[in-house]
Amino acid sequence: MIFKTACLLTGGDPSKLELFVNNRTRLTGEVTVSSSKNAILPILAASLLTDEEVQIDRVPSIKDVIIITELIHNLGSGIEKKENKIIFRAAQVGTSPDYELVRQIRASFLVAGPLLARHGAIKIALPGGCAIGTRPIDLHLKGFRALGAGIGLSGGNVIASSSGLKGNHIYLDFPSVGATENIMMAAALAKGTTYIENAALEPEVVDLANFINTMGGRISGAGRNVIRIEGVKRLHGSHYTAIADRIEAGTYMVAAAATGGDITIKNVIPEHVKAVTAKLIESGAQVAEGRDKIRVKRDGAIKPLYLKTLPYPGFPTDMQAQFMAYLSCADGSSVITESVFENRFMHVPELSRMGAKIKAESRTAIIKGVKELSGTRVKATDLRAGAALLIGALMAKGTSIISNSEHIDRGYENIVDKLNGLGADIYRQEEESRH
Repeated sequence: MIFKTACLLTGGDPSKLELFVNNRTRLTGEVTVSSSKNAILPILAASLLTDEEVQIDRVPSIKDVIIITELIHNLGSGIEKKENKIIFRAAQVGTSPDYELVRQIRASFLVAGPLLARHGAIKIALPGGCAIGTRPIDLHLKGFRALGAGIGLSGGNVIASSSGLKGNHIYLDFPSVGATENIMMAAALAKGTTYIENAALEPEVVDLANFINTMGGRISGAGRNVIRIEGVKRLHGSHYTAIADRIEAGTYMVAAAATGGDITIKNVIPEHVKAVTAKLIESGAQVAEGRDKIRVKRDGAIKPLYLKTLPYPGFPTDMQAQFMAYLSCADGSSVITESVFENRFMHVPELSRMGAKIKAESRTAIIKGVKELSGTRVKATDLRAGAALLIGALMAKGTSIISNSEHIDRGYENIVDKLNGLGADIYRQEEESRH
């Protein structure tokens, strides 16, 4: 059973849909966070590690999930969808993922580790995705080589093969999340023990390790600098639910503060958003944590901040754009330094169209707070930039029109309905129908 992205998300061609956001809005109420995009994608890829049935619950209906599900189906895995559950039966799968699907999202490269581990071969296109930096796959390939795979490049494809992966010590020059996950999946079926040093610490890495362990894997140390993977001969089926999306939670937290609202965000792990919470409190917002919920509200002025993005547990690069929109109306000047990706200020010209005063140079942006933003036509250039423009539009006076809204659908499930449930006035409209 296959699900087409455009039909599932929009009922039409998502590239021709625009978001209309009407007037300044104070958001109030409750919103429930979906399962994590950045956790669910590697978990879906890891379903290829076994020939037994794998069921994943609470799968969000977002564009990236649909693409990687189509990719897995195209490889030969049986797919069955029941409401928000997906059942995978990858008894027999190929080793050459569809070129066009791989080129659509970077996470598609995560199938390389499982296929190499299970079949000893992979031919896969260099991945696509958001244009927020080069994000090379060299660390992924370094890990595969260390496990005994031969690697070649031909016609835009990575070709890897092995007569049997073997455990090894692997040091990552940078704690890459994707490389940590791909190597961990490959090593799960390798002979012997693998150690990944300087591994990524993100909660999504921990969640993937937990999932593989439910399949009979032997992974320890996830969430720390060194991960130990004791390879097993085979993995069995599993029934699993991914963690809540900390970036979606953070986005609604910022939206509450940005609009002077009062929102309770449910199905959230407070520990995963500590950096966001700390900066919101520093900016003058009030944050109250529960066991699995967070309440954010703001009454006074927005205080300016200094932010520097860092790997987890530092301030997440995926929240940088949303905070920039928020700080555009701060009482003073803020500074944001982007240390993770080199090309992640593409939202600056679009926020400037709304009246923000931002000067960006290299990896640093200075945001001089203004009294208010004004609604206008803007363009989403990537997923988190789109979220930032939504927040800016909710703060702005008048109507904002956001084109390329399909970027937002890559990572936020039912975001229009969720925001409208909090008091926003947002709707989608096909571009041609306006003429």
